[in-house]
Amino acid sequence: MPEGSATNAVLLQEVGPRDGLQNEPAILSPEIRAELIERLVNARIGRIQIGSFVSPRRVPQMAGTDKIWRLLKKKDGVRYSVLVLNQRGVEQAIAEHVPHVEVYVSASETHSKKNSGTGAAEALSASKRMIESAVKNGIGVTAGVMCAFGCFYEGTVSVERVIEMASALDETDPAEIGLADTAGMAGPDDIKRAVDRVAQVVGVDRLALHLHDTRGLGMANLLAALEMGVRRFDTSVGGLGGCPFIPGAAGNISTEQTVAVLESRGLQTGVDVEKVHRAREMVDRLLTENIS
Repeated sequence: MPEGSATNAVLLQEVGPRDGLQNEPAILSPEIRAELIERLVNARIGRIQIGSFVSPRRVPQMAGTDKIWRLLKKKDGVRYSVLVLNQRGVEQAIAEHVPHVEVYVSASETHSKKNSGTGAAEALSASKRMIESAVKNGIGVTAGVMCAFGCFYEGTVSVERVIEMASALDETDPAEIGLADTAGMAGPDDIKRAVDRVAQVVGVDRLALHLHDTRGLGMANLLAALEMGVRRFDTSVGGLGGCPFIPGAAGNISTEQTVAVLESRGLQTGVDVEKVHRAREMVDRLLTENIS
């Protein structure tokens, strides 16, 4: 669905090939992941995060993301993106002509060190340089804050800290700002409070939410964000995944359930949910085969 369409339209980004698989014990080949992405594109999902340019030693499930990019047919109107964790990843995206990258920094000091090997302040400075480099080279950027609603290791994360980090990232002129409930600790009131405050700085029309369903509140949090005017969400086919650096973190809100909830409220996604279900069946079968 095109950017800037009717107010009852909601943009979904499929992160199944990245978040959805990086926390699974099975390792699927680039060819299989490319096939999954093609199926999701055929289901009319217009934004796909195909994987992550990250060290295969840290997250072996994401090895070969560059090969996936070369295998894809690149359908017009679909925004393909990759997650990048360092300048090397940005340079790889530039070299591969990937049109959009996602750069996230954690609001939690402990999670930042586990996720990127550096403290939050250092990671923020590095992320700003990464975004500037991507923008300079004509690449679109989603800049985001992880653990924006709480941290498994440190507990509460203040809204003021999230605003500070989102504002710093916004100085680099990214296309949108993401807030990630990485540990799945948010409740609806937390979502409303943070969205209200951050939207005053960056604008609600540029906000995207990355929600996990760790405590079964994923859909309640989605509805709370919708009430605040957010219309961009990350989802994962089958609700797969989770953060590999947070013990017990559940997957993202599922694509098929999100579509059902949105459309029951008269909001349009343009997604063919039956084709998403068939893609989920493929993933379930492949993961079962590769684990057994």
